[in-house]
Amino acid sequence: MISNVPWLTAIVCFPIVSGLMIPFLPRNGNRVIRWYTLSICILEFSLITYIFYRHFQVDNQSIQLSETSKWIDSIHFHWALGIDGLSMSLVLLTGFVTTLATPAAWPITRNTRLFYFLMLLLYGGQIGLFVSRDILLFFFMWELELIPVYLLLCLWGGKKRLYSATKFVLYTAGGSIFLLVAILTMGFSGSGIPSFDIQDLMFKSYPLSLELLIYMGFLIAYAVKLPIIPCHTWLPDTHGEAHYSTCMLLAGILLKMGGYGLIRINLELLTHAHFLLSSGIMLIGGIQIVYASLISISQHNLKRRIAYSSISHMGFVSIGIGSLTDAGINGAMLQMISHGLIGAALFFLAGSCYDRTRSYLLDQLGGIAISMPKLFVMFSTFSMASLALPGMSGFVSELLVFLGVITAKQYSFCLKTGITVLSAIGTILTSIYLLSMLRRIFYGYKLFDRSNPYLIDLGPRELFTLICLLLPILGIGSYPSLILSIWDDKVLSILYLYSNLIN
Repeated sequence: MISNVPWLTAIVCFPIVSGLMIPFLPRNGNRVIRWYTLSICILEFSLITYIFYRHFQVDNQSIQLSETSKWIDSIHFHWALGIDGLSMSLVLLTGFVTTLATPAAWPITRNTRLFYFLMLLLYGGQIGLFVSRDILLFFFMWELELIPVYLLLCLWGGKKRLYSATKFVLYTAGGSIFLLVAILTMGFSGSGIPSFDIQDLMFKSYPLSLELLIYMGFLIAYAVKLPIIPCHTWLPDTHGEAHYSTCMLLAGILLKMGGYGLIRINLELLTHAHFLLSSGIMLIGGIQIVYASLISISQHNLKRRIAYSSISHMGFVSIGIGSLTDAGINGAMLQMISHGLIGAALFFLAGSCYDRTRSYLLDQLGGIAISMPKLFVMFSTFSMASLALPGMSGFVSELLVFLGVITAKQYSFCLKTGITVLSAIGTILTSIYLLSMLRRIFYGYKLFDRSNPYLIDLGPRELFTLICLLLPILGIGSYPSLILSIWDDKVLSILYLYSNLIN
């Protein structure tokens, strides 16, 4: 579907241009800047929602709203945008989570102009990545988020913020080198005019050895972002030191960039290599679920425990993508959406708890359920969602991944059984570390004096943010077809590419 209005260019550029206007706002405190940024985020999300309802066709698996213009024609680098079901769902997630992360950042009072500018820059870059149809533009948007996240960590992080920010940059930049080499190899390989357009690359073929090398280049970059072990160690440090509003953006959106790239490029464009390596990706995903769960149990820092739970949940994404089944890939996509909502909520709750107790250490918490019953109820509810309680989105996504593994025809019985057992063990361990976390925060000996003026319950701003995150979790858990229908046809069209290989 082609539109005369450049809708996608508008939703990519609007947050960035709006952020550039922040220095010109009146200098009379933080109130104007907060409401200005929130208004921009609401307008952006409203525009995304309008595009989805008025210009996006759910039953159309092809690229829609295509926009192409020359940018650097000498190297065939084009501004090429377009959406399908996969990208549309993640664009909606980006708009929703970022809009809610903006009021979550209101407790920040130092250098708020720069903070909200970086948030809007990150907003535009993430949307740009999901709608890119040129893999060189995809790389440009991939790198665009590096500077905002680095500065958000350095300027508003904890005591070890410089160490965490440097580690994040080294890991991301290291992975980006492999990403760039793989992109250039794809674009310039073969005869004819070089092209980085995803639509053109779908018709390219490569020698198997070259395709495997290209695949590994992309996989290394995605292994850092998703993350996939052993490229995951930056994430606990980053989440442990970042402000919780930044953690909402990292857990809610940034991790999904790796999963999206794995589906968009590796799964869709490099079919032979993915078919050969998919069993290994599934096995690593199963090991990751158990490994990260065990590490999470041993964490005494609240944010680091939630960070390792994110690594564990991303293992289901790897398993679903590697299963090469309709249920598995749908489950992987749904897991990214579900974790984006649940992870953002848990980090927001951890930050809200810190604002009151001034500590993330579980050993220094305890017995605050009576003082803050609303916080207790919300923390318990989202923890149940994270451990895949039936009726919530996490249950549906993990169930689909399990079904995808079991119904995969191309794998041996032993491999499918082993991955299923690993996933089941991880699910049990998830219950252990989440319930243990709740017990140590809210039950037991009350370490805090109830007369402490900081021990006040959740306010209207915090409750509104959490309820907004909870409603789609319950909605997806109750009626998953509501969101699965957005990308189901696209998944089927991708699996059609594997029909000869599987059969």
